[in-house]
Amino acid sequence: MTRFGYFLASEEHGPKELVRQARAAEEAGFDALWISDHYHPWLDSQGQSSFVWSVVGAIGQVTSLPVTTAVTCPTTRIHPAVVAQAAATAAAMTDAGFVLGVGTGEALNEHILGDPWPHAARRLAMLEESIEVMRRLWEGGTVSHRGEFYTVDTARLYTLPEEPPKVYVSAFGPKATALAARVADGLVQVSPAPDTIADFREQGGSGPVQGGLKVCWAEDEGEAVRTAYERWPTEALVGEASQLLPSPRHFEQLTSGLVTPEMVAEQVPCGPDPEEHVAAFEPYLEAGADEVYVCQVGDDQDGFFDFYAREVLPRLRASGS
Repeated sequence: MTRFGYFLASEEHGPKELVRQARAAEEAGFDALWISDHYHPWLDSQGQSSFVWSVVGAIGQVTSLPVTTAVTCPTTRIHPAVVAQAAATAAAMTDAGFVLGVGTGEALNEHILGDPWPHAARRLAMLEESIEVMRRLWEGGTVSHRGEFYTVDTARLYTLPEEPPKVYVSAFGPKATALAARVADGLVQVSPAPDTIADFREQGGSGPVQGGLKVCWAEDEGEAVRTAYERWPTEALVGEASQLLPSPRHFEQLTSGLVTPEMVAEQVPCGPDPEEHVAAFEPYLEAGADEVYVCQVGDDQDGFFDFYAREVLPRLRASGS
């Protein structure tokens, strides 16, 4: 059976509100949680970006749901030895399980220390080495490592969960998919991509496939479209801009000239029609996703949770997904 989860947007909501939403998601009947890991929001209009590890620890104390980071970049802004410690502690604090979702990151978050932003092939190689470093540390012994990108000097993690965290890799192209199939415990997708999922499986990838989408519920469809356009015009962008632009103001400049409300509404289901919300899940299910996480855009989280508890989650589960 497919798991349906809630996607906590660290870019839109402060840490206390994220914890409240996590609890509300469990009460509404969601099965699991995603949470984004950003240093900056995509746009100033989103307005937040808290330190994800503090929030995950708090969520573990108020819910019994498993949590996945969607996704952490363990290569540039934070050394993988430090991410390994953070993830181990997070796993020790989430009774239902913690998954470290990882990816090659975006310049938006990773440029802040002034290091050059690596090209895509180098970022993939860094990600692979970082996963190796983290898994060795989770074994519990003393680790020294001198690799192509990272050095670890006699480090040991003393606080460990009963089981090492699973590592799911976010993959968009064939090289990233091959890496995920080779080293990951699961696959992360932020758009329905049947070819990527098929390639992952054909190359020996095992474990769950997670997918995520955004919606904007409101009683009035026009209001929902306005909210989605204000908060997430970046949903309508295509290409590599999301990986390469370093500042929220660059995304504001780009979206203000290229993106319209109608374009966002084509990407983000908006309004009060439960069938439209259910239909948004179908491409992920048809592509082979095992878990699908939905993010409500905007501030009316309570209305969304009530709507999904009454109208959407029962329909999804009745369909036998």
